This record gives sequence, C-alpha cells and structure tokens, in this order.
Amino acid sequence: MREPQFSIRRTDAADWREVRDLRLEMLADTPMGFAEHLEDAQHATDAEWQLRAVRGQSSLAIAVAAITTEGRWIGTMGCYIPDAKTGPLLVGVYVTPDFRGRKAGVTDALLTTIEQWAFQYGSTLTLGVHEDNARARAAYENRGFTLTRHTVPYILDKSRRELEMIKQL
Repeated sequence: MREPQFSIRRTDAADWREVRDLRLEMLADTPMGFAEHLEDAQHATDAEWQLRAVRGQSSLAIAVAAITTEGRWIGTMGCYIPDAKTGPLLVGVYVTPDFRGRKAGVTDALLTTIEQWAFQYGSTLTLGVHEDNARARAAYENRGFTLTRHTVPYILDKSRRELEMIKQL
C-alpha cells in the first residue's frame, strides 16, 4: 500500500471547523502537550474557532496544516514572534498518530515550512516541551533541536516544567 499524499498550507478563516476538530484531537491525544484543557476547548464558540483559524495569517505568526489529498487534516504547527529577544517560537505541534514517524514525512514537511518562515525573523527556532513528553522531546532532538538549561512552569500545572529547546536555522 502506498503512503497517502498530503500538502502543507497556511490555515485561513474558512478552515475553522477543521482547526477545531484537529485541536480537539490534539488535546485528547496528548493533554500535557498543549497549554489548554480539552474541556475548555470543547466549550469554545464558533466565533472563537474562527479567530483561531486566522491566527497565523499575521506578519508575525504562521499556522500551517498537513492535509491529505482526500481532505483529512493530519497535522499542524504554528510559530509566532512573541518579542524580538525570543525570536521565532514553535507552538501547537501535532501529527495524528497514524501519520507519525520519519517514513510518513508529515512532521518534517510541517517543520520545513515553519523553518523557512522563521528564518526571516531570526537565526534560531525555540520551543517548550513538557518535561514528561519524552516522545515529543525525542522527535525534536532527531530534527536538530537541543535542550537549553532554561525551564518554565507548565501553564496548566505549576508543579511541572516545560523544557526549552532550540535549533539553529
């Protein structure tokens, strides 16, 4: 069986239902991976989802999705510039379980798109990963990210930490 084909593109206002559905999938699959509880996301209004869908359309932010030729949304990543010192910050990274891994190529394709955008704004790409999310940390390390010594409290549980990782672009 051949691997499904997919494309990568920026999200826009018309994508709000798909953005919502993939976000709910993300939060159910990996609750510690994101700064939002599933229950809170389930209660967001259609107008809130529409705003999320266009979040990555500004000059200082991008949100991209991987979509199969059949129209299934299988992954997403976002990046924004919180401030000049921080530079590009990778957020909202998710690939649906049956499309994970190097062979599928989804993570690499999403990350390449983000890196090309981020390079316009700095020489590094930074992210935070939950200290207990070994799978994500390994995926980032395999793609050139390294741990720094900087940590911050995890926003949903201050007793846990997010580890900073950085990659030279």
